[in-house]
Amino acid sequence: MDQAMTTAEMVNQFLSEWVLIGDPDISESLEVRGGRVLCHSKDRDEVYRTAVALRPRRFATLYTGTIPEDTAIVL
Repeated sequence: MDQAMTTAEMVNQFLSEWVLIGDPDISESLEVRGGRVLCHSKDRDEVYRTAVALRPRRFATLYTGTIPEDTAIVL
């Protein structure tokens, strides 16, 4: 898959999945607005393995589901 989409389109099409985005369109505040969907899966590790195999120069990952309230996020 190598389809350009907005983040909203990704959320609608790949609900509760991890998405590997190539050449992401990023705002000044570093929010991903869209890009080329290189891979998507419910399995995060599969998306990471694909990133390692493809070795894109610029990429982002996005989770399109809801993160549980008791989850800590480290940036």
